Amino acid sequence: MGRISIDLFTTLDGVAQAPGAPDEDPSGGFPFGGWQAPLGDAMVGESVMAGIESLDALLLGRVTYDIWRAYWPFHESGPAGAIGRKFGDVPKYVASRGDVDLSWRGSSRVGADLIAEVRELRERHEDLHVIGSVDLVQTLLAHDLFDVLTLWVYPVVLGQGKKVFPDGAAPATLALLEPPVMGPSGAVQLRYGPTRRGVETGTMEG
Repeated sequence: MGRISIDLFTTLDGVAQAPGAPDEDPSGGFPFGGWQAPLGDAMVGESVMAGIESLDALLLGRVTYDIWRAYWPFHESGPAGAIGRKFGDVPKYVASRGDVDLSWRGSSRVGADLIAEVRELRERHEDLHVIGSVDLVQTLLAHDLFDVLTLWVYPVVLGQGKKVFPDGAAPATLALLEPPVMGPSGAVQLRYGPTRRGVETGTMEG
């Protein structure tokens, strides 16, 4: 069995909506699209690139896929060419119940029975990555359907937007897989795995 790796940029208050550009996901009147871009640094860039190099398939939400389909096929050369070629070469699965433009090579749709299909994809691939795609991530987290959750947490508070763990998220205890790493911008990389158990409670003493 392979693994499902979720990769997200998030703020201190847990917002993961539209980190990369103003028009990435303006749903709900979100006014802060592109909040991550001014705080990018080499640590995050190297970590993201290492994850991209390791993946052998992508699972994306409809919004993220449409944005990437309009961009990455036309950027397989130049400074970001290595990323564009990698994304173009691997299988891409789009989680959507509606029609999707699958003209980007290697693309196919999943969603008729999303959870069962994702479980089958985990069996098929060694390292299936979910990047961005907040709505899809929330579904996967609710079904405990992930193996690695990598969060790049930025020193920004937005007060609104789609959150990694919204109200009503399933209670869970996660395990830290490696020591946190902090970049010069103040971003902290946190990498967690599931423990497959709920949340224990108790009373603090002392």
